[in-house]
Amino acid sequence: MKLSDIALLVGGELVGKKDLEITGVAPIGQAGPGDLTFVANPRYRPLLKTTRATAAIVDAQTEWPAMALIRHANPYYAFLLVLRQFHPDERPVAEGVHPQAFIAPDAVLGKGVGISPFAVVESGAKIGDRTLIGAGSFIGRGVEIGADCTVYPNVTIREKTKIGSRAIIHSGTVVGSDGFGYAKEKGTYHKIPQVGIVVIEDDVELGANVTIDRATMGETRIG
Repeated sequence: MKLSDIALLVGGELVGKKDLEITGVAPIGQAGPGDLTFVANPRYRPLLKTTRATAAIVDAQTEWPAMALIRHANPYYAFLLVLRQFHPDERPVAEGVHPQAFIAPDAVLGKGVGISPFAVVESGAKIGDRTLIGAGSFIGRGVEIGADCTVYPNVTIREKTKIGSRAIIHSGTVVGSDGFGYAKEKGTYHKIPQVGIVVIEDDVELGANVTIDRATMGETRIG
């Protein structure tokens, strides 16, 4: 991809050779010939002297005549756009319901949903359009998941949890497990029923092995 095309893509100012061919992107300390790198923090500007990158995305104040630069008000965001260009998102789950998945007869699946092997979608659950459910994940009774979500393998989403659109939930995460609540009476601890729910709002990303407990009453809300 020509450096001039990248400058147009990110809306930056190109300083230096315009016809350079960029074949990849890399961190400034690991970049080599053909790579585009970036400097978002001024403390890393000195590395421009030693990097082997062909070009760099920098802020408006950075000058380094020895290499081609794309100046941008937000170099980090500009580099994100370039990363997406060189590494477009791949759907981690194929569209459609795998024959080894279990879907309750009254579960509601939107258009373009993908359900992987050994996933379980229980009674009354609703899965929004284009949402992907990874292998071995469990979607409990009455769970509602919005559109364009990605649930990676081996995620547990317990009953009545509500998840908005475009959420990303990574492997090993449990949403809607019981909170910790006990009442002591005559030397004995009695478990308090956890009858609340969890609400995950739009555009939330949960990392791997996160646990979000349901409220004792009402809701635990993440947004």
